Amino acid sequence: MRIIAGTARSLPLKTISGMETRPTSDRVKETLFNMLNPYLCDCRFLDLFAGSGQMGLEAVSRGAARAVFVENNKKAADCIAKNITFTKFTKQCRLLVKDAVSAIRQMEGQETFDLVFMDPPYGKGLELEALRALSDSSLLRENCLVVAEAALGTDFSAAKDWGYQITKEKTYKNNQHIFLNYAKEAI
Repeated sequence: MRIIAGTARSLPLKTISGMETRPTSDRVKETLFNMLNPYLCDCRFLDLFAGSGQMGLEAVSRGAARAVFVENNKKAADCIAKNITFTKFTKQCRLLVKDAVSAIRQMEGQETFDLVFMDPPYGKGLELEALRALSDSSLLRENCLVVAEAALGTDFSAAKDWGYQITKEKTYKNNQHIFLNYAKEAI
């Protein structure tokens, strides 16, 4: 696993061993970031369920002004901290070691984001919990783009009740990316 493009291009990243996290493959990450590229310049990026931190670090490498990583697994959080230091992005990054909903509540009034990526454990409904918590917060800037990685067949229809509009769905062999635009006036 590595940074694909930008100022930290080709730097290898650490990940924890075992099945506790599911790193996004370089091929899927490259496809995703090709779609996100127009949104990255100077954006504020939130990486929920961050795993190794590779998505937020890729965003900073490609021009995001700031990335906040949220991960409640201590081993994974230690890995993120090491990757932040290794890539020399310590000034642009913040790591919160807690569950996503608690982190969202903690950041209330302190942070706002243009782009959110979330990759929670599949089949637990955590993506919908996080979407709801985000919509109840002040963290999302108007027209914020949220990308959720989820198992195939995950139902995101409830998201429209919280101000999100699904703008794109990208299906892969084993999972999918759902692109949601957030607009406060839609609520």
